[in-house]
Amino acid sequence: MLRLAIQSALSVLTLCGIGFCFVAIWSARRFRKSMSDEQAPTAFAPAVSVLKPIKGADAESYDAFRSHCVQDYTNDYEIIFGVNDSADPAIPLVQKLIAEFPARNIRLVICSEIFGTNRKVSNLIHLLREAKHDYVIVNDGDIHVPAEYLTSVMSGFASPAVGMVTCLYRGRPGNTLASRLEALGISTDFAAGVLTARYMEGGLRFGLGSTLAMRRAVLEKTGGLEAVVDYLADDYQLGKRIADAGFKVELAGIVVQTSVPPYSFREFWRHQLRWARTMRISRPAGYRGLVLTYPLPWSILLVLIAPGVWWSWLLLIAASMARTATAYNVGWLTLRDRFLFRDLRLLPLRDVLALATWICSYAGNSVSWRGERFRLKGGRMLPISQTQPRSGVESSNPASAQAQRR
Repeated sequence: MLRLAIQSALSVLTLCGIGFCFVAIWSARRFRKSMSDEQAPTAFAPAVSVLKPIKGADAESYDAFRSHCVQDYTNDYEIIFGVNDSADPAIPLVQKLIAEFPARNIRLVICSEIFGTNRKVSNLIHLLREAKHDYVIVNDGDIHVPAEYLTSVMSGFASPAVGMVTCLYRGRPGNTLASRLEALGISTDFAAGVLTARYMEGGLRFGLGSTLAMRRAVLEKTGGLEAVVDYLADDYQLGKRIADAGFKVELAGIVVQTSVPPYSFREFWRHQLRWARTMRISRPAGYRGLVLTYPLPWSILLVLIAPGVWWSWLLLIAASMARTATAYNVGWLTLRDRFLFRDLRLLPLRDVLALATWICSYAGNSVSWRGERFRLKGGRMLPISQTQPRSGVESSNPASAQAQRR
């Protein structure tokens, strides 16, 4: 009797996961249709300040920084970089950028004063004080953008009802298995969840760290950056507060790219667990619902428990087809992830690890971030301990340096 109950439960979970795949495919198609139905970006192109809090550097950093300097934008924009440490290895790259683009308004700010536990947001408070324009864009240091990025993002503010514009992103994996698994998850799972939330909830109610474009007046109306300086998921909090204030959070039609560090498996697991626990605490109801979005792991477990039952194999085949279709519709047709087909065979492993992460996220509230340990309480970070990296780690270990910036 117990065996039959377990088989029935796993079958229901698999069917729910397959259903989610169909919703994700539909949501991705709706997004692509809405982008194709829109005419060329509007002529609305206000002056904008691009704020980039950075920590550490790797081989991809300069190209990522440089992509912001070669924008086909019709109005003025400035780029302001911020670091905590005057010896940060990213500083020479910013200086090189300033030398390469002397006509571009590029500045570097040393953000020595700390305003809260989230050092990135603390840096942003400094940078916002230096910004001279009424619109600001915040994105992570490892984000590489196409030349039409500013035009696409800022055109979203043509409607005064829009308070934030954010962007989907794809991952460029490093040369390790863990890095490839994370990039695959971004393209086949994370982006699918964002697109599904956009349509199921009648619009986004959060932002993505790949791009947080905001009206300065709206940001100030919601309490400013100071209101989220102790939160780990600052991108989520900023988007939520802007949506709660009655403004729209729009998803731009442009897709940007992030460089995924060459993680070791341990670094990959810590990063996934940090994200999972952050989302569990920030968005508890939606996070609990993720248990219904894993058709492959549940169907694999069903076959292992009931290998002699014909319909268990049928469900496994259906789950595999649904996940492959989702990966194709979201990862390729929407994000144009050129690594997708190479790594698609890793999808079962990636999904099994994702479910394991979901389960383990309920085992505690502590996370590791930028060399420190924190306990999460209501989304806020409470320091537990601080570990100082050995001298030279940030400059000699690209994975560690880049991982700390994320």
